[in-house]
Amino acid sequence: MTEQQNNTTPKQVGIGLVGFGTVGTGVWETIKKNRALISGRSNNLFSVNIIKAAVRDISKKRIEDAPTELFTTDWNEVVNDPAVDIVVELIGGTTTAFDIVAAALKLGKTVVTGNKALLAERGAELFSLSQNHGSAIHFEAAVAGGIPIIKAVQDSYVGNDILSMTGIINGTSNYILERMFDAGLAYPDALQEAQDLGYAESDPTLDVNGWDAAHKAILLAVLAYGSVIDPKDVYVRGIERVTRTDINFAKSLGYNVKLLSVVLKHKDGQIELRTQPSFIPTKHILSSVNGVFNAVAVNGDASGEALFYGRGAGKEPTASSVVADIVDAAHTIASKAPHRGFLPYSDDTKIKPINDTSTPYYVRFDVTDKPGVIADIAQILATDGVGISGTHSPVDPENPDKEFVDMVFLLHTCTFGKLKATLKKVRALDSVNSDPVVFRIENI
Repeated sequence: MTEQQNNTTPKQVGIGLVGFGTVGTGVWETIKKNRALISGRSNNLFSVNIIKAAVRDISKKRIEDAPTELFTTDWNEVVNDPAVDIVVELIGGTTTAFDIVAAALKLGKTVVTGNKALLAERGAELFSLSQNHGSAIHFEAAVAGGIPIIKAVQDSYVGNDILSMTGIINGTSNYILERMFDAGLAYPDALQEAQDLGYAESDPTLDVNGWDAAHKAILLAVLAYGSVIDPKDVYVRGIERVTRTDINFAKSLGYNVKLLSVVLKHKDGQIELRTQPSFIPTKHILSSVNGVFNAVAVNGDASGEALFYGRGAGKEPTASSVVADIVDAAHTIASKAPHRGFLPYSDDTKIKPINDTSTPYYVRFDVTDKPGVIADIAQILATDGVGISGTHSPVDPENPDKEFVDMVFLLHTCTFGKLKATLKKVRALDSVNSDPVVFRIENI
């Protein structure tokens, strides 16, 4: 370090938090603990200081060394404080959070947020404000907790055409499916265990219905391909209907079941973007991602394949990502450089219709066990050009003569639209008692 750099007075960069719950306190503790480390790694260019925090209940007991004058119940006081350079939104949701972020951007202030639903659903409006007012949005914490996947896609892969991203990016669903697979728990019991351990919220809807993961996948696709994506164009299915029957079939066939988000660029430029529980080979590395951990496999045309793995949620990992964004933003402010927040740079991203996407499939039928049922199903599949790679129908040793059985067909690759049309014909058979259960078999 030169003498001139040693004598530089660090620029004081003011941080305003909106929300001081689990992640907010984690941000406070991380900055306090590592302030000197941050300054040293930043060449003493700046010092970050939390100077205002908006909370819902000002009487609630908080961190002992946080002064009472830090807190307010009015988020406007945080956003409008002239000493606040960076507004950190940590309340979640898409209504008040939108007002907070929009107000900060209009004032030319940098925003840091981990709010994936806000950016996935209302990103077009916010990125437009960011562009018009020259203010940045940073959102590392919005995807995969403490894994630096946003910066990797935005910076490390800047010279790559990203061919695919495949990820397990919801820890709650991953924990539930793991317990169903390893311990044989039914879905309701695995969900209750996750709630008892604090891995699932009292209302786990967004986790188990797939939309938490889907919002994250949308953001990854936005970064990779430069266009805002309408969530209405994205196929999403959750884990609520995964049963022990299908888990057991998967295990016997050499597969695991994971809630998988797939972002895939096709040769025609269309982007396949979907989230659903899928069969993946037990030998694949993503099959070993357990508990509340996340992983994202990225394939760039120049870099090849890489795997990013780590904790997908929690106080410290998420706070780590928020602080990383704060430091990145502070660098920009202190050096008076153009901001490095994301801005759309393309308007031609087209989402491939889900019916045009293709994979092999696992299909389970609840059938009446009588002669000819397999032949009847196979005939319809053959007529429609849907190939069969295998069938499976285990006998229950405790009840070998039962009337109703599960019949599993493993099907060759075909479009999802063709599969649905064919299965509609199969469902009309007198021997098929309910709608077939379908899982994609992922070749990753």
